[in-house]
Amino acid sequence: MDQVRIGIIGIGNMGTSHSKNITEGKIPGMVLAAVADRRPARLEWAKENLPADVLRFSEGADLIKSGCCDAVLVAVPHYQHVELGILAMQHGLHVMLEKPVAVYTLAAREMMAEADKHPELTFGMMFNQRTNCVYRKLKQMIDGGELGQIKRVNWIITDWYRTQYYYNSGDWRASWEGEGGGVLLNQCPHQLDLIQWLCGMPSRVRAFCHNGKWHDIEVEDDVTAYLEYPSGATGVFVTTTGDAPGTNRLEITGTLGSVICEKDTLTFHRLKTDEREWCQSAASGFERPPMETITVETDGENLQHVGVLRAFTGHILRGEPLVADGREGIRGLTLSNAMHLSSWLDKTVDLPFDEELFLSELNKRRATSRLRKANDAVLDTSGSY
Repeated sequence: MDQVRIGIIGIGNMGTSHSKNITEGKIPGMVLAAVADRRPARLEWAKENLPADVLRFSEGADLIKSGCCDAVLVAVPHYQHVELGILAMQHGLHVMLEKPVAVYTLAAREMMAEADKHPELTFGMMFNQRTNCVYRKLKQMIDGGELGQIKRVNWIITDWYRTQYYYNSGDWRASWEGEGGGVLLNQCPHQLDLIQWLCGMPSRVRAFCHNGKWHDIEVEDDVTAYLEYPSGATGVFVTTTGDAPGTNRLEITGTLGSVICEKDTLTFHRLKTDEREWCQSAASGFERPPMETITVETDGENLQHVGVLRAFTGHILRGEPLVADGREGIRGLTLSNAMHLSSWLDKTVDLPFDEELFLSELNKRRATSRLRKANDAVLDTSGSY
């Protein structure tokens, strides 16, 4: 195989962006062979805007079964990710999933089990924020021990501003039955993935999820969560789609200093002595360890979705590393499920949590969920991630 023929299932906001990246030649070795969407207007858009040889299907399953593709990119509403991902693997197709991997962890485990049956197939997640140079450099610093032992992580990620028009743009949006959650499941899978990628998984979660606080929606649009880690480290995660202009500030403190990630800049307040050693040996009550402040240099590369698809193509054709294996998607999903469950039960949740209980609680909310009347708008996502 010298090229990957890919089919995109779902040509809404993200699927449209992916189709443009591929047809504009930004993914060497990948060609767009087909698209699928249940909305006639999107298929008409594909007919008018994509190359004439790109096949069009009204059902993702038909695209998968057609034999016209080597791989699929699934960019449909969340509940369909697992169904289509499993079907594609069963038909011998490589799979790239838009986030989240699933709505609930039990479903994610089904797809992981199917992937394990097909070791010859590539299973990737669209965790494009892992390509950002500041997060890659931060992970390198943590893994290399430059921060010492992590003591605390705080992430305020409130620049996900969304208007009511955004939520009205699709009937599946912002409902328990259509989307399965709000800001935690739609906007924040990237940050939930990053926080576990950088700092590992917590052992306990206490969260407060406010449903429809700033919008006419039935799911959460404002969340504050407290995390406890097996090492004794703690964390706070704050997010909303209701703040303007919003903030994106990640601060990780270790025994050798703290790193602040804000406005695409890493600032390292590096201690010259381990704080734990200083605390026990200092001969004064208030003096802090000596410190230097450094603006950390990165390679400046931030390929986002293009980088993920290039790696996906390289993995299929040449065995090169993925940005994120699809099986890793369950980790961030575990965090969002735990936050939901903690808020629903109004108590701290230990990880691993009762996954059957989570599904039962989710289904209670799905039973009374309502799909909204949508304007079926396709929005330009550039600059929104």
